[in-house]
Amino acid sequence: MTALQRLRERFWFLPAVLCLLAVVVAELLIWVDRTVELSMPGWAEVLLYRVGESGSRDILGAIAGSSLAVAGTTFSITMAVLALTSSSYGPRLIRNFMTDRGNQAVLGVYVATFLYALLVLRSVRAIGDPGDPEAEVFVPHLAVNFAVLLAVLNVVVLIYFIHHISDSIQISTIARRVRNELHRTIERLYPEDVGRDEREVDGDDSLPDRLEEEGVPVHATRPGYVTSVRDEDLLATAEEAGVLVSLSVHPGRYVLEGSVLALVHPPGEVGDDLLDAVRSEITVSDARSPYQDISFAVQQLTELAVRALSPGTNDPFTAINALDDLSSGLSLLAQREMPSTHRYDSAGVLRVHAPYVGAVTLTSEVLDNVRWYAATSPAVMYAALTLVRRVGRSAAHRAVRARLLTQVRLLEEAFERADHQEHDVEEFGARAREAVRELTRV
Repeated sequence: MTALQRLRERFWFLPAVLCLLAVVVAELLIWVDRTVELSMPGWAEVLLYRVGESGSRDILGAIAGSSLAVAGTTFSITMAVLALTSSSYGPRLIRNFMTDRGNQAVLGVYVATFLYALLVLRSVRAIGDPGDPEAEVFVPHLAVNFAVLLAVLNVVVLIYFIHHISDSIQISTIARRVRNELHRTIERLYPEDVGRDEREVDGDDSLPDRLEEEGVPVHATRPGYVTSVRDEDLLATAEEAGVLVSLSVHPGRYVLEGSVLALVHPPGEVGDDLLDAVRSEITVSDARSPYQDISFAVQQLTELAVRALSPGTNDPFTAINALDDLSSGLSLLAQREMPSTHRYDSAGVLRVHAPYVGAVTLTSEVLDNVRWYAATSPAVMYAALTLVRRVGRSAAHRAVRARLLTQVRLLEEAFERADHQEHDVEEFGARAREAVRELTRV
């Protein structure tokens, strides 16, 4: 994850860019007004409204004050929506609101309009001696008229914001955003054309026998979540030093200060500079990000389902909606070939061993949570069986279907122990057996 990508996820980044653009446009239009004599045909003069010094100051002051006031009001609403979403659907989903381009653009437009009007307002002044009643007054008419256009844009943005914030708190919108993020993460980490080239197939895939005993550990310098690993840079570092780097963590793993991030072998080639270089390629942060952490994207939808089943919410239909979206992402993941855990240099020498989270683990984590929290909800348990069948039909590997068969048995056992009516138990058992037959036929 690059520095620019991290910046793009910051709530302040787009508003800051728009404010910078407002400063540039304001200074440019003021310069044009000061240095260029605008001559327009008569019919076009109506487009350039000239109101004089007093009128310009009043217009610019009104635009600056109103834009800042509306910005404060609209984002008080946003904070209230964030609090509601956090309590209802889970605090981790706030990240999706913070990275939402619509919310960022609305704040940016209002603040940029305020800054633009303020800069143009300060340029309206007398040229020469301020005490001279005949002193010429400079009024940047072009810049003032552009401020009026920005005020009109502010009205349009306000209407958009009301629609956008109302739409963004709907459960279908929240789930769709997380589902799309899950799909993007799968496409990024598990592309369709992933595979092993001839060099990798012919190379030695085995790790050194005494890697655990002889490998020099790379320790974390702070607690937090592993958010990204710069694979290409790590491979280049290992190739240049002539060593093997075996990662002990993957994105999404929480580490303590002093935890082992990786082992470097052979020990004779390892120095402090190399350990620092390897450590710098592994980013540890306070919060998780789905850019390389696919389990975080899955966890957000799983949390949405689990919180919907809490006694205070008791909304099985939201849980079913979340499981449907999970089945979409997990089915896509189950279709993909898993990347090799081995990375080779240009000479075919194994340089990096990097573990990853696959469809087997992620599917099990989802179904385990359903079994723990949804056993008393027949509708959600049926949705879990539907997820199993969808993923099973898409699975490209036997290991995924084998784990799904185990999960069906566990789901059926949990349903039987949940004190349901005999009819419901028999119906669920019949659907479970149908799922088993479908999985074994594939």
